[in-house]
Amino acid sequence: MTETTEMVHEDRLPGHESKLDPQPEWQPRYEGSNRLKDKVAIITGADSGIGRAVAALFAREGCDIVIVYLLEDDDAAETKRIVEAEGRRAITIRGDIGEKDFSDEIVRRTLQAFGRIEIVVNNAGEQHPDKDITGITEEQLRRTFQTNIFGMFFLIQSARPHLKSGAAIINCTSVTMYQGSKELLDYSSTKGAITAFTRSLSENLIGEGIRVNAVAPGPIWTPLNPCGGASPDKLEHFGESTPMGRPGQPNEVAPAFLFLACEDASYMSGQVLHPNGGTIING
Repeated sequence: MTETTEMVHEDRLPGHESKLDPQPEWQPRYEGSNRLKDKVAIITGADSGIGRAVAALFAREGCDIVIVYLLEDDDAAETKRIVEAEGRRAITIRGDIGEKDFSDEIVRRTLQAFGRIEIVVNNAGEQHPDKDITGITEEQLRRTFQTNIFGMFFLIQSARPHLKSGAAIINCTSVTMYQGSKELLDYSSTKGAITAFTRSLSENLIGEGIRVNAVAPGPIWTPLNPCGGASPDKLEHFGESTPMGRPGQPNEVAPAFLFLACEDASYMSGQVLHPNGGTIING
């Protein structure tokens, strides 16, 4: 196990979806209509949580999937099985998106397997709860930014030469970017950076016919929080503070990614969608 991997796992992150009780709901809720027919999508963090639900829904809509993940081989294999059960192709690529060389490998292996890239979903992320800013170590601060925002830069840098007009990039930001989070100072800061990255990259690429948007989920039941991403007292009442009074499920978020990936969103770029349980967001 590398030093980087040890750091990521200091809180048992990213965690096995197969061990969660209750199990997150990833299943698509409706029949597909070929909105992504024969396209190829790279999805980071696709082994579990929101990433798995997005992979399942994209596959149902006719898309081949590149499943990028950090450590959980069993979860990644299950997502691959889900995609293939929808009649689509999938490959799994294991590694640390915070490393530039790994992004080059993702793109190389994607082109080797499928020959093209039409969609990039930057979904992978990590968080570590700290009630006091003095509890955030330099190593943790660097690690959180490396995964959550550097990884997005690296992957888009690697993929950019292969993205043509009509391609879509969707980044995962968070409700914490808009509300703040007193226990997630470093995580919330990266999500602010992701939103700014989304808007700026949209301006940069819109003339090339490449759309860049984001999704800002609220509290969603995935391995991220119960496997160390939230303090025990916060986890006990996870999602209850939303107007709907409950956490969301991954399959309640995935349709936002689908909308932004397909032609239904052809007139949208630089925007953020908010599946967050009814929380009103300004900005």
